[in-house]
Amino acid sequence: MAPKLGIIAGGGDLPGLVAAACRAQGRPFHILALSGHADAQVIGSDAPQDWVRLGEAGTGFERLRQAGVAEVVMIGPVRRPTLLELAPDFRTARFFARVGLKALGDDGLLRAVAAELESEGFRVVGVDEVLSDCLAVTGPYGSLSPDHQAQADIRRGAEVARGLGALDVGQAVVVQQGIVLGVEAIEGTDALLRRCGPLARDGVGGVLVKLKKPGQDRRIDLPTIGLATLREASAAGLRGIAVEAGGALVLGREAVAAEADRLELFVIGIEP
Repeated sequence: MAPKLGIIAGGGDLPGLVAAACRAQGRPFHILALSGHADAQVIGSDAPQDWVRLGEAGTGFERLRQAGVAEVVMIGPVRRPTLLELAPDFRTARFFARVGLKALGDDGLLRAVAAELESEGFRVVGVDEVLSDCLAVTGPYGSLSPDHQAQADIRRGAEVARGLGALDVGQAVVVQQGIVLGVEAIEGTDALLRRCGPLARDGVGGVLVKLKKPGQDRRIDLPTIGLATLREASAAGLRGIAVEAGGALVLGREAVAAEADRLELFVIGIEP
């Protein structure tokens, strides 16, 4: 039997999908849900769980140990709090004092958190080890494929996304007819798409490109799309979405393909 998995749960549907996969595999698990970020409906009342604030690292480590957790996966978006909102306990404050400037960028901070978990005796694993069927594959999802203009926009978006990721800023870019309408920062992909909708130009719609950051630890924060992403992209007037094959997650392959066809969007896995 696989070791007991600790699911450190932020927002979105992904924590629930990982818990469901554990149940299907007969794998024991325990959820450490982050208050103010994790969705109680997604976590469910029947799952073994504890809830902690982001600033309660000491309590979180202790809860995972008490539950007998051996491996840990960190999933779901987490809005970065201010230091006042964080109200760190001694263990968390000591962590931030040690990591210093590593905490400025998302990837640097998550790497430091992963290292901290491993220093406490937990093995950090990637969500793709649990949800292997969600890892993006090369080629189209659904019946539509990008035309010449969309392919050019994808290339431009991939170029910008690599530069953005190298600076540890974000993973997503929206491009229309060669023009960058927006790049992802702290707001997340859905908010990026809502922001770009009013900026759309006349003519054929743009594309969303999502790539993992260069050199990113693939165990943490892989770019992810799901049905909500498709609906936001459609509402923003985009024609399609491109994600990195082998470096991004597509939540529900068949459902995404069907929704892409319904919305008349292309969704494609690319090798940038």
